[in-house]
Amino acid sequence: MRKFLEKINSVEKFSGELSYDEPMSKHTSFKVGGSADVWVRPDKDIFPDYSARLLSSAREEGIPVFVLGGGANIVVSERGIRGIVLDTGSWNGFEVKEKPDEKDGDVFTVKVLSGTSVDCLTDQLAAKGLSGLEFLAGMPGSVGGAVWMNARCYEKSVSDALIETEILNENREAHNATQFPAHNATKFPALKIAFRAEDFSYKKSPFQGRDALILSARFSLRSGEPEKIMKVMAEHRRDREEKGHYRFPSAGSAFKNNRDFGVPTGKIIDELGLRGLRVGGAQVAPWHGNIVINTGNASGNDIKDLMGEVSRRVKEARGFDLESEVLFVGEWNL
Repeated sequence: MRKFLEKINSVEKFSGELSYDEPMSKHTSFKVGGSADVWVRPDKDIFPDYSARLLSSAREEGIPVFVLGGGANIVVSERGIRGIVLDTGSWNGFEVKEKPDEKDGDVFTVKVLSGTSVDCLTDQLAAKGLSGLEFLAGMPGSVGGAVWMNARCYEKSVSDALIETEILNENREAHNATQFPAHNATKFPALKIAFRAEDFSYKKSPFQGRDALILSARFSLRSGEPEKIMKVMAEHRRDREEKGHYRFPSAGSAFKNNRDFGVPTGKIIDELGLRGLRVGGAQVAPWHGNIVINTGNASGNDIKDLMGEVSRRVKEARGFDLESEVLFVGEWNL
């Protein structure tokens, strides 16, 4: 791995952070997980070019690369992650442009880089009087992760405001290619993927089945009064706090809701008396059935085993197949 990185860094001048045997517990909201062989966070100025070179070369060498956003919805195995973790954290920021040829002058487009924190973004948009993403206030994670997951809460989804996603074209295909606007020197083309409603559904996006790095997303937002927008955001953050999202390390909701169940997943788990159920240091939150927490010394296996036990009991009692909202990443025991 060192030789591989030395080779890449000799071609693309590297600046940023790079670490071998990096504990992934430092980079996830659950605070669990073993080490990644390599963790790299390229500086913003080199991110598109360096990432393209890294992904292309890693594919040729058969080296796996895991793209890390905010680490808010993943559990990493205690055995860690083989290969390279590409951290998008430095690839952040946004720009606002009024929609061209838009009759409604209150509509704006906002282009956001994928490593941007969604929580920080909502504060900055509110300060500019831009409304449409305030439902994400208080949510951990990155914009790239939110688009990939089609994050949803308070009856709204990211896809409700999304108009375009830009992904790195690591295959260097020529068709539909454009240079990334902020980086004219980019050697690798990027692809702009226009939003299509049929490609998105409840916490599903077309990128979940595609081997591509999300570079940015464009959203359609409306102008509003900053104080009113901030008030709504404060209500969402207060609601998350009251639900105990921040009391212990967690990923928020552990399982997806399914309308076919008739009631929220958390209510089903509550009705079966599974609040407080523990496996090692992992526990179903005593105050909410759909939150799994790290009480302080949980392992990735504890969390995985606990969620598996909850799923088994729900299936046995109600016949429902719960779908995990949490992604289990890394090298797991078979």
